[in-house]
Amino acid sequence: MSKVILITGSSRGIGAQLAITLASNGAKVIVNYAGNTEAAEGVVSAILKNGGKAIAIQADVSKPTDVKRLFSEAISVFGRIDVLINNAGIAIYKLVKDTTDEDFSRIFDINVKGVFNTMREAATLLSEGGKIINFSSTTTRVMLPSYGTYSATKAAVDQLTRVFAKEVGSRKISVNCIAPGPVNTELFKQGKSEEVINRLASMSAFNRIGEPEDIAKIILFLVSDDSHWITGQIIGANGGFA
Repeated sequence: MSKVILITGSSRGIGAQLAITLASNGAKVIVNYAGNTEAAEGVVSAILKNGGKAIAIQADVSKPTDVKRLFSEAISVFGRIDVLINNAGIAIYKLVKDTTDEDFSRIFDINVKGVFNTMREAATLLSEGGKIINFSSTTTRVMLPSYGTYSATKAAVDQLTRVFAKEVGSRKISVNCIAPGPVNTELFKQGKSEEVINRLASMSAFNRIGEPEDIAKIILFLVSDDSHWITGQIIGANGGFA
């Protein structure tokens, strides 16, 4: 693989695993991060030590000016961007009645506006025949108390994905969502007891939660040329959770 791949929010968790996996398969990777420079540089260092190519670029995807700079800097280094993976996101687990205006604005700014900002740039700057993969969530398919606002952001990303796939099809760009179930990351485990995690694991067909590597293997196919006929789809990656 000789693609140049921009991964938002890739200093930790699934994003970091994506960066390492894709780089090990020949991709040049832009590790985007919001604030954790040390973690981002750690991912880049791991890739370089393995013979791969990667750079880290700080940018807050909720800010249009940051996103414009992110694309500009990435293209100035690698000459182009072939694949955009919108992995950046946050979770706020609160009942709707307890969700503040600040909570609502913050989660929509990052989870939805962040995707909107990057796709708007990608509409003209992504390579012809490129690929966009947005992160949704299996929580849009179930009714989990305290996940209301988070699930709403992911439902918005689903519909943005479907519509955008039609809008950029003339440039042969495919646009899809991947919708993981529970995955063993810091973001998923925050605030959850072992009992809750085990209960969620029991809801999958394989009686476990996913690992970042499970998601990375699916992304590896989606960024390949073999997946081109798939576009405008929301792909469940949840081990039969829902």
